[in-house]
Amino acid sequence: MGTAPARASTRVLDADDCQRVIRRIAHEILERHRGADDLVLLGIRTRGSHLARILASVIGGIEGHDVPVSDIDVTSYRDDRERVPAAAPAIADDVTVTGKHVVVVDDVLYTGRTVRAAMDAISDTGRAASIELAVLVDRGHRELPIRADYVGKNLPTSRSERVRVRVAEVDGDDGVWIEKGDW
Repeated sequence: MGTAPARASTRVLDADDCQRVIRRIAHEILERHRGADDLVLLGIRTRGSHLARILASVIGGIEGHDVPVSDIDVTSYRDDRERVPAAAPAIADDVTVTGKHVVVVDDVLYTGRTVRAAMDAISDTGRAASIELAVLVDRGHRELPIRADYVGKNLPTSRSERVRVRVAEVDGDDGVWIEKGDW
């Protein structure tokens, strides 16, 4: 057996860049909503969940009170994978979306399919006052008419490239890389 070809990797955001981006997004959310009242953050598993918690912490620090935050598991709502019955609710029972301004948080926006699945999961849970999207990276190549309301960095990429977001809690380091290679 041969070995996998080496992949070239370029770091485009370091840990400090990521923190600045998250602080900017927090301020943009607060400005648009004139505060954090009726705001709920839902992080798409896995890295979106960690980013949502960091964002909630920043918003809470600015506002002086906690912002509800939870994970959202969109596995059973995907249309590009075999349907798997949900083992647990898509959103934790202790988080209410009805009447709230929901900000879905993800690491990378690519085709839009994950976000569409998240909107379906939210709609099955309740009727949000609004649903917005915050992403660390928007790399283009949409297959669905979805756009982010809050974008950390736009990274035009080719389809032969991958964007890798690393968060310290999962990967031991914070940052964003573009990897080139045959996928």
